Amino acid sequence: MARTKVSIQQLQERKREGKTFSMITVYDYPMASLVEQSDIEVILVGDSLGMVIQGLESTVPVNLEDIIYHLKCVRRGAPNTFVVGDMAFLSYQVNREEAIRNAGLLLKAGADCVKMEGGLEIVDTVCAVVRAGIPVMGHIGLTPQTAGALGGFKVQGKSRGAAQRLLNEAVALERAGIFALVLECIPAPLGRCINETLTIPVIGCGAGSSATAQNLNAYDILGIFQRFVPKFVEQHAQIGKEIIEAFNSWAANVSTGAYPADRHCFTMNEEDVPDAPTI
Repeated sequence: MARTKVSIQQLQERKREGKTFSMITVYDYPMASLVEQSDIEVILVGDSLGMVIQGLESTVPVNLEDIIYHLKCVRRGAPNTFVVGDMAFLSYQVNREEAIRNAGLLLKAGADCVKMEGGLEIVDTVCAVVRAGIPVMGHIGLTPQTAGALGGFKVQGKSRGAAQRLLNEAVALERAGIFALVLECIPAPLGRCINETLTIPVIGCGAGSSATAQNLNAYDILGIFQRFVPKFVEQHAQIGKEIIEAFNSWAANVSTGAYPADRHCFTMNEEDVPDAPTI
């Protein structure tokens, strides 16, 4: 029986009721279809696909067309799951009109909302996109698109001044109209402070246990992405190692002639096999 897609209002109700939900990052049809069969209610099609899927060093080279391609795959796999489409780098920073247009393209591709990285510098853009009728999820703390300006992939908000800035940005983004906020790589006490200050759901990604929701990447949870494992990741499987073992097992069967066996082969009448041609 198909499940009913959760709504923005229901997600916000979780915050008011003190309940939680989970958001997982996936990029393709098979993964999305598995999420659809699970208890996870929200999918993020993130620009982290640049590192996880495309093998890049950062999310910066990812363009909107990449997001749209993977978003369509995910939507086909999870038609009844709430899907967040990530706004790629430079798809919303140039001007408000372009931001609205590009956010609209993500909704047309199947997203239920868009996610935008940034704080005070994007408040006016967020307002414009929300006024256009497009739901926006915010994202502050470690913002991978601008990680270079933040000193790399490091914990943010550790000093009092930096923590105050993030709190101010969270409040400004809520006033601008975001319906939820991702907090990535910040100290747990700051995450608790921001969560208690805001009335909208806070989604933690390395931001402590007080958030309304938690977000992790499926490839991290399953132990498939092996280049690095962030401190905040909890792995629940080592499928990457199992995949390698399966590949090696099949390769061994090919080398010994065990594959393909008769059961893998198609048959025909021997008299229908053509004679070798004469040259």
